[in-house]
Amino acid sequence: MLPRAPGTIPIELRNGARVKRANVAPQGVYLPNYNVLTPNMRSPEYVQMSTAAAITLGIMSGRMYRCECTRCLNLLLTYPEGCRANCAYCGLARHREAERDYADRNFIRVDWPAVPLAQVIDKVAADGAASPFHRMCISMITHPRSDEDTRAVLKAWTDRIDPSAIPVSILSNPTTMTRADVVALKELGADIFTVALDAATPEIFERTRGKGVGSPHSWAKYWEILLHARDVFGPQKFGAHIIVGMGETEYDVLALVQKLVDLGGHSHLFCFFPEKGSLMDHLPPTPRDQWRRVQLARYLIDYRGVRVEHMRFDEAGRVIDYGIPTSELDAVIEAGVAFRTSGCPGKFAEDISACDRPYGDSPPSDIASYPFAPSKGDLRRIRRQLGLAPKR
Repeated sequence: MLPRAPGTIPIELRNGARVKRANVAPQGVYLPNYNVLTPNMRSPEYVQMSTAAAITLGIMSGRMYRCECTRCLNLLLTYPEGCRANCAYCGLARHREAERDYADRNFIRVDWPAVPLAQVIDKVAADGAASPFHRMCISMITHPRSDEDTRAVLKAWTDRIDPSAIPVSILSNPTTMTRADVVALKELGADIFTVALDAATPEIFERTRGKGVGSPHSWAKYWEILLHARDVFGPQKFGAHIIVGMGETEYDVLALVQKLVDLGGHSHLFCFFPEKGSLMDHLPPTPRDQWRRVQLARYLIDYRGVRVEHMRFDEAGRVIDYGIPTSELDAVIEAGVAFRTSGCPGKFAEDISACDRPYGDSPPSDIASYPFAPSKGDLRRIRRQLGLAPKR
């Protein structure tokens, strides 16, 4: 699972130079248009949001297959310079500077329109208790203004919208943060703090997010901020993202899941998908049998009190026994929650994520993370993917 080496970016195309030279003033909502130079949009005045969130909010027209869009309003910081990191699997990575303007880059398989923050807040505030959103999440990027602007976005939100009505999560950028930054976000009303470790091991982190691809992130710094989040936000209010299928074993992922649980936190899983334009877009997506085993085992560790030591693994690190009786395992599978998108909780239940990210890690034709409750037909397919006999 080796990424391609990033190419050299011409000086005249670095740091959003084209956008800043043209300095086109934004005019309200910007929908990605690959034939038009991106306006000069900056946070905190502007934020980007996922296609699903834009449809839910009424910014874009459209529908999502089999689901009512999303219950989480994801807001992504945006700048002409873009993210200054170079993560190998990410569509927002720095190495794409010569290819596409930052605000036009795909991210987790979809476009992210840019919207004035004030307009977003006005719309959500007007909906009041009828808002479809269970949670809002501010996604930071690696940029010199990221910490300051995250605080500005959070304060603008909580000044108008009660965080007890729509809680706020922070998807952090540990590389630029200190403990004081973590404390400030908690004091401003953030409810949950997450760190996108993404890689399950230090070696994979270095290869895909660190010096291996000319990126500034380090495993040690990410863990430093994660542990600060544990102290500041408290049990069940911090967590880490993990991408499954970047060369780790199933045991590697589940040992990390167990470590997070032991610290008092949660894990949020993503199924590796070769993002178009990334340094890993030539690699295959995670095989479904591997993904389903990890989803199921992770759910048991996070929510059913099963420990990784109770499970058994083969010589390749694959799960061969989940550590509970077959009848109990069948009940968990048939409930279907284990195979839904994992993330910060919404208003339905602690184990049902508000951040359902419709089709963020797979096409609808081969769903990895279900953004809705799997049907009986879906569960039959899941059992086949797990190598289990159909349920009678």
